[in-house]
Amino acid sequence: MSVFFSFFAQLVDHLAELLQPLFHASSAAAAIVLFTALVRLLVHPLSRASARGQKAQAALRPRIAELRTKYRKDPERLQKAVLELHAAEKVSPLSGCLPNLLQMPAFFLLYHLFSSTTIGGEGNGLLGHRLFAAPLGGRWSDALADGGLFGAAGIVYLGLFAVVAVVAGFNFRRARRTGGADAAGAAGGALGGGEPVPGIAAVGKVMPFLSFGTLVTVAVVPLAAALYVVTSTAWTAVERALLLR
Repeated sequence: MSVFFSFFAQLVDHLAELLQPLFHASSAAAAIVLFTALVRLLVHPLSRASARGQKAQAALRPRIAELRTKYRKDPERLQKAVLELHAAEKVSPLSGCLPNLLQMPAFFLLYHLFSSTTIGGEGNGLLGHRLFAAPLGGRWSDALADGGLFGAAGIVYLGLFAVVAVVAGFNFRRARRTGGADAAGAAGGALGGGEPVPGIAAVGKVMPFLSFGTLVTVAVVPLAAALYVVTSTAWTAVERALLLR
């Protein structure tokens, strides 16, 4: 495993060297943004498939409602009929989860690299890189301790928080417009219950607010991992807006 981390650290260093003429001291940060874009491009075919699955799922809702009415007194038969409908239409209720799951290893890789003082038995040179005045291995708490909220490093985090807030606001408005509760109701229908799943309506109301949880992630993880999260979140917002328009 240490060999793999060493290889990835060298990859980030090489990308930073290539980008150094353009981004100077922030070249490693630019390399992480580029790495994030490459990961998202690799996952993009799955994102397209996920979007098609969501559209197909929405198209099935009237038919699922008909099945719920038809088999309202037979929950087991309803569940079977719903599963058969999904199978016949080749629609997976869980298709939207795969793109997000496949990105997790990249996030944890960056988290590990910028949380370790050594890699392969040698000092971790990546920790010397910065995004403007903020060390890529530092956290928001470090920035607050060194200069305060409006210190040089603190301002970098305020910029990231602003980007996350804008993206979260965009996602919130879009979720409200498309109806987060409807999505939750569709999930309840997919489970095959004749009655709504307990608490599913509450989940639907909470879902539009979940994007703001990224603010907490950015605040507590190393800046390199936070940069990955911010870039990936912004990419997801634009990608979904285009694919689901």
